[in-house]
Amino acid sequence: MKAGKRKILFVVILLLAFAARIYVDNNLLEISRYKVTSNKIPDSFDGFKILQLSDLHSKSFGDGNIKLMEKINGENPDIVVMTGDMVDSKDTDFDVFTDLAGEISKNYDTYYILGNHEQSLSKKRRKMLTDTLTEFGVKVLDNEKVTITKGEDSINLYGLWFNLRYYKDSSNEYTKDVFFGEEQIKKILGKPNTDSYNILLTHNPLYADTYSDWGADLTLSGHIHGGIIRIPFAGGVFSPEKKFFPEYDGGMYQVDDKILIVNRGLGNSNFALRIFNRPEILVITLCN
Repeated sequence: MKAGKRKILFVVILLLAFAARIYVDNNLLEISRYKVTSNKIPDSFDGFKILQLSDLHSKSFGDGNIKLMEKINGENPDIVVMTGDMVDSKDTDFDVFTDLAGEISKNYDTYYILGNHEQSLSKKRRKMLTDTLTEFGVKVLDNEKVTITKGEDSINLYGLWFNLRYYKDSSNEYTKDVFFGEEQIKKILGKPNTDSYNILLTHNPLYADTYSDWGADLTLSGHIHGGIIRIPFAGGVFSPEKKFFPEYDGGMYQVDDKILIVNRGLGNSNFALRIFNRPEILVITLCN
């Protein structure tokens, strides 16, 4: 009987430890910091701090997302960028995200691009979302460029989204042979001035080589959710494209002579639980 009770106690302890781990991995925010160095970064932008949020999926960290706001305010970034899937395509309303975006934009220049979940909304609901964000002072980058200036110096910030067929769901024959290349991105965004420092916001990191070849010195993406489950020293396990061990699951990557940074995101989609993969805020500091 004593041996049986010890086994039961051991199982209970394991279950409690697993439940605690799941709670931590899905609710306790983590800040990851990266420094990006380039001689193309103007002197005025040395130390320029970009805070990136991605894949919120309407999750709330505390009442009114107060815990997330505390983290953002603690970093005091120069700008905040949001790289898509901040809402979920199944949402009945967008209040969690729009209220958060409104609070952020009160103190920081804020830029936002569509993810695949926003693209999956009806045109009417998507317009309602982007109109609300615009009213709150958020700059919605709809396949366009803005120039950020400090004194006489400037850098370029591009926002890109593209047709969902390029997301290459490996279970869908329709997307198997589709590729998003330089020709496609130039049709959407034009040709960048490669003498300037160019930052690209785009939800899906899948086409990192295309972004680099086009002229993005720094690309900021999300979408992969860190691979949902992360294995130490092996990385993320599964991608939204239904692919095991995706190449760009989270972190900083050198792509030729350019940089790609993939945000592991904040929320979940389709009932997926994060394991060894806490919700992530990225802070990127530019250095020359």
